[in-house]
Amino acid sequence: MQTNSLKSFDSLSIVTEKNGDSTESFTEDLPAKPDWGLLSVSGRRITEQKVAALHQVLERHRGDRQLVLLQDFPDPDALSCAWTYKLIAEQYDIRCEIVYAGMLSHQENIALVKLTGLPVQRWTPQMLREKIALYQSCAFVDNQGTTTQLLDVVQQANLPIVLMVDHHSPQCDLHPEFTDIRPQVRATATIFTQYLQAGLLRFDTSNSEHLKCATALMHGLRSDTNRLMQAQEEDFLAAAYLSRFNDAQLLNAVLQASRSKRVMDVIERSLRNRILRNNFSIAGVGYLRYDDRDAIPQAADFLVTEENVHTAVVYGIVHDEDEDLEVVVGSLRTSKLTLDPDEFIKEAFGQDAQGRFFGGGRSMAGGFEIPMGFLSGFNESADYTRIKWEVFDFQIKQKLLRLVNPEDGLMHTA
Repeated sequence: MQTNSLKSFDSLSIVTEKNGDSTESFTEDLPAKPDWGLLSVSGRRITEQKVAALHQVLERHRGDRQLVLLQDFPDPDALSCAWTYKLIAEQYDIRCEIVYAGMLSHQENIALVKLTGLPVQRWTPQMLREKIALYQSCAFVDNQGTTTQLLDVVQQANLPIVLMVDHHSPQCDLHPEFTDIRPQVRATATIFTQYLQAGLLRFDTSNSEHLKCATALMHGLRSDTNRLMQAQEEDFLAAAYLSRFNDAQLLNAVLQASRSKRVMDVIERSLRNRILRNNFSIAGVGYLRYDDRDAIPQAADFLVTEENVHTAVVYGIVHDEDEDLEVVVGSLRTSKLTLDPDEFIKEAFGQDAQGRFFGGGRSMAGGFEIPMGFLSGFNESADYTRIKWEVFDFQIKQKLLRLVNPEDGLMHTA
């Protein structure tokens, strides 16, 4: 196995924040031979500075046992980047466990994990409480803590947060030792690929784990850029770099994973229930099992392809039978360049009592999750269940239509 020992360095003088209100110039060691390809000068400068800071932080935590926390329903971007970070951390004798609290339900995500052997585990909050004493630190990859049930456990245990890398808009007030939040980048996989190009880890074509990880990164980048159709220059350059190690046959096998009948049923339901306003398609799909949650974004992906539709929003009530909890889950997909999903969702649904937004987004996509509180949970009465759905369906449509069609945003019962 060929690894980057980080014993041979060039020097780079950079400026970093000190105590939040002043700057200090220092010289940081960087890998000797970065492989930038055609990356722009500004892109190199940002990455060099981030890599220098990350190298310093990882050195301070050498020998740690560390948790890498993903969102409850991790996507290919999150899964691949967490694996990449785990491999980078191994260069510093840091042992990582990649964990999530929700479910892998999208067929491509399940195929990605199974076919590559991606080292990820599902932990409930209770499991984390029982094991958290074994860890010295944690990291958040492709999320900022707002989409994982495990954040509260980490905070209660005062576990130091070493790293947060994400491409979504800033969402929380956590203060990791190292932060790299770049909303202008289409995929977190692009950021981690740049770390590889900077030399934090040298992929080796004779190492099967490296090839599988590169394939996972390519899938993550492809997924978050809508098959590269929404990719920008940095994303294409990252894809070009990964193409040297990517296993095309393996990636094709992941992409060929078939949709389940339940997913097809949800897509059919979204077609039947959708309403069209000002080129928006809005559809409530009723109740779903927890395992089928990923059918919602797949339905939104489908609806946005309809003629004269530029934005689709699909939502439903997801029931977690284990916890007997219910939550409203929704996804937004858009092809309209001037619509910001993050701003749209935050304006539509607002914040909870702690000031946390119920949702957010990135370029061309977004999502929201709204707890049902006192009304949550199973009820044997079919009439009660129907009425509960009608109330939430009505309220969500009303909030969306106030933005979609401000002149006639209120729904009226006839």
